[in-house]
Amino acid sequence: MNDVSRLPLESADPTDNIAHLQMLLDLSRQVAALDTLDAVLEKLVTVAVEQTGAERGSLFLNDEKSGELYSRIANGVRSRGIRFPNTEGIAGHVYQTGTPDSITNAYSDDRFNAEIDRKTGFTTRSILCVPLRDTKRRIIGVVQLLNKIAGEFDERDQGVAEGITAQCAIALDAMTMVERLETRQAREMEFLDIVADMTSDLDLTRLLKKVMTQASGMLDAERSTLFLNDDKTGELFSHVGEGLNTSEIRLPNHLGIAGTVFTSGETVNIPHAYADLRFNPSFDKQTGFFTRSILCVPVVNKAGKVIGVTQALNKRGGPFSDEDESRLKAFTAQISIGLENAKLFDDVQSMQNYNESMLQSMSNGVLTFNTEGIGQTCNHAAIGILRCMEDEVIGTPVRDLMGTANAWLSERVEAVEASRVGDVSVDRELKFDTHTVSANVSVLPLNSGDGTSLGTMVMIEDISTEKRVKSTMSRYMDPELADQLLSEGAEQELLGGREVEATVLFTDIRSFTTLSETLGPQGTVAFLNDYFERMVDCLTDHGGVLDKFIGDAIMAGFGVPVSTGDDEDRALRAAIDMLTRLRAWNDDRVAAGQMPVEMGIGVNTDSVVSGNIGSPKRMDYTMIGDGVNLAARLESACKQYGARILLSDFTRNKLKGVYRMREVDTVVVKGKTQPVAVWESLDYHCHESFPNLSDVLGYFEEGVRLYRGQDWVRATAQFEKALAANPDDWVSTMYVRRCEALAAKPPGDGWDGVWTLSDK
Repeated sequence: MNDVSRLPLESADPTDNIAHLQMLLDLSRQVAALDTLDAVLEKLVTVAVEQTGAERGSLFLNDEKSGELYSRIANGVRSRGIRFPNTEGIAGHVYQTGTPDSITNAYSDDRFNAEIDRKTGFTTRSILCVPLRDTKRRIIGVVQLLNKIAGEFDERDQGVAEGITAQCAIALDAMTMVERLETRQAREMEFLDIVADMTSDLDLTRLLKKVMTQASGMLDAERSTLFLNDDKTGELFSHVGEGLNTSEIRLPNHLGIAGTVFTSGETVNIPHAYADLRFNPSFDKQTGFFTRSILCVPVVNKAGKVIGVTQALNKRGGPFSDEDESRLKAFTAQISIGLENAKLFDDVQSMQNYNESMLQSMSNGVLTFNTEGIGQTCNHAAIGILRCMEDEVIGTPVRDLMGTANAWLSERVEAVEASRVGDVSVDRELKFDTHTVSANVSVLPLNSGDGTSLGTMVMIEDISTEKRVKSTMSRYMDPELADQLLSEGAEQELLGGREVEATVLFTDIRSFTTLSETLGPQGTVAFLNDYFERMVDCLTDHGGVLDKFIGDAIMAGFGVPVSTGDDEDRALRAAIDMLTRLRAWNDDRVAAGQMPVEMGIGVNTDSVVSGNIGSPKRMDYTMIGDGVNLAARLESACKQYGARILLSDFTRNKLKGVYRMREVDTVVVKGKTQPVAVWESLDYHCHESFPNLSDVLGYFEEGVRLYRGQDWVRATAQFEKALAANPDDWVSTMYVRRCEALAAKPPGDGWDGVWTLSDK
């Protein structure tokens, strides 16, 4: 090899020089017999370790795309995935300068990064690092040898290492080119196979799954998702996300990386997701997945319209390359027509299924008759009302179906068919041989798109006693809960005082007296009606039961009268939803020149007595007990801690979901002797309302730990860090004041950190 004459190794002993040259010749023959780049690199490192007497060796190649050095081969090290910027550490210095470096004491060198030792459990003492060059003398990486077994690395070791790397330069170039060609050829064949597999499959879910499986494999990505745009909802959706445990993902088509690509039509390739302001990390927090790199390309149909995006996450072995970007663009271009056809077919099929499902799931009975008054279709509810079989309706004239007792309905059907004007009959009786039904009946004309008559539709709303009761109960509780209470035998089993475990939620408006004085009596009533409508919707949306209004306060229960198994999560989600809707309402109020509204929420889980309380003439279905009182105390404590949602440790320990919260204190509430841990939920915040939330939570948690250990000075420092990240964090300010007071007057060794709340 031409570089052998330039090797810096010289020895007084000619035998050493001959042995060195023989070793290089042997290495050349061995490398020439290898057929892969990994094999060449591994041989290079192995020989370098043996010839220099090192314990371990690593070879780092430079990734020009990301500006990182990564370990292609690591002799004696388990991890093969080490990556770091090519300007850091000893290796980065050698790569940047092109000058070999020998370190006798690694930990005394400021450039040395001890983090890798901590990860691997290996202790580095000495280092020899030489640049790795190609045949054009360009630096393509470094070889790093660790811990000379006998003595220290010397000039001879450096010469040996440089000689070995120089001797392998031609082989490295050749194998690199071969590997690139083989990889490109394999990828092209794979690409052709993938496109060939994307046939005229019109099942959108199956096609999406097939596309995403192939895309992940083609790009060697951890996850990939193909989003199509839903024109009706303005959302990007995917039935299947490769690597995601979910059946459907939906997000607004203008938000996040996917939304940016969809709206702009431009490809986005991000090597470091968390460094990009467009990236939304909330999905990572929900799933526990950590996104490193993102490649997102638009999906364009033959008319040039963007119909969706394809997103690949976390390229294995580094960021996505320009070649990956080109391949994904070509891939989406090939399958876009198939996707659009499948989406169109899926939309038609979904609409048909939706209409059929909607018809069958309706509680109202629906029957259709053709222009001759002959029965065509009926849903399950109609069969239940008429108490007949479906085939008794289809093909039967309306007069025969309804009989003489219901001749009025047959006449309405014929009149509507003739006039093409709908008719509504309220609270009429339908009489059949075995039963009578009280119902509201609507008869409506059916028309085609061009106005041609298709017949008539009869809609029957059963308003018998059970339905009347359900309608009344649904005003006070979730309709699903009303269904359970009205199910056969449920009244006797559930309606009565009994002890159950439930989650109680209290809310209260801040400074309501001042607000009511400003609004006046009529304005206050209108305000409360508007406020209660929004808040009660949040309760019912999450399966809560409204217990009562107490002035401007709300008391609600989750798990009464029927437990759902996740009542604590439902209560907390309802509280978060309340504050989210309150923020939107406040935006409208401020824009209209009105005073914004603030509220506090307390949540507690405990045994309560629920049931009818009162007299035989007047009853109230409610909850009583210590669990109810603690929820009320926590709501009141929100004012002291500057919080919006406080929940007890009893509730927090039963949560099944993952939420952003912190333990703000351990307290004894008024009238109690046993302390309880109090937690603040922060999930309703956005970045604007609570900047640097993750940092604040970390500083605050450490501050509380030091506070309880009576380390006032260090605790104060942590709380001040939290305030530096978010100056409006009231609870951190409160703890700073506490620490100052306790430092001035220490509580003594018997102090347990429990705080007594004197206010109700």
